[in-house]
Amino acid sequence: MNMTWIAMLLTTALFVGMLINFEVGRRIGVARLKREPEGLTKGAGAAEGAVFALLGLLMAFTFSGAASRFEARRFYIDAEANAIGTAYLRIDLLPQEAQAPLRDLFRRYADNRATVYQGSDIDAMKAKLAEGAALQMEIWKQAMAACQLPGASSQATMLMIPALNEMIDITATRVTATANHPPAIIYLLLVTLSLVGALLVGYGTSPNKDRSLLHQGTFALVTSLAIYVIVDLEYPRLGLIRVDAADQALLDVRASMR
Repeated sequence: MNMTWIAMLLTTALFVGMLINFEVGRRIGVARLKREPEGLTKGAGAAEGAVFALLGLLMAFTFSGAASRFEARRFYIDAEANAIGTAYLRIDLLPQEAQAPLRDLFRRYADNRATVYQGSDIDAMKAKLAEGAALQMEIWKQAMAACQLPGASSQATMLMIPALNEMIDITATRVTATANHPPAIIYLLLVTLSLVGALLVGYGTSPNKDRSLLHQGTFALVTSLAIYVIVDLEYPRLGLIRVDAADQALLDVRASMR
């Protein structure tokens, strides 16, 4: 079962859990009304307001953070494509005899980087990262050796080294960006506040003779979907919201390496 289905099942479980808590809260309220016909506890609205304010604030911050990290991951893919393309073009500055081997290494490297984060197999991703690191070292060694050849100009060295540095450094940035997520306790708190909010809504509406299934269902559905979208944005290689389209920039760079 892939991550999309797992996330959908968890979202459905949250939706059902909120509906159950609506009913539990209502029954608690009805039982209290039977014992105390004068009404429910006075001043409970302040507690409900605090819970819903915290839920809204936490949801807003996590959604904003997830959207920002999603855009950052796309930006770093474009930045890496530009870095690889720039370094590849500067091979022209090196002596002729050093260009062909370096171009071949760059083609292999571009193939690696275009596919390293695709798929959900962690072991395969680690293997591709290791392969990419090895290719980086080989490219660096051959480029440095080419800069020392008799026909190499100082301009070639001045332009090639910064381009290679940028190309190599962006890989660490992408690794960090890919692994950058809020602590799991944040999601647990979101789910807990959603369930507690449903319980309080059920309790607060218990004086009504009829259940407002429309309001309860809408609240549970909107809250569950919002949390699902937040999680989907945080893991854009695994769910419905994906960053895979940005990989086209790397594929275009690879296609230009004739």
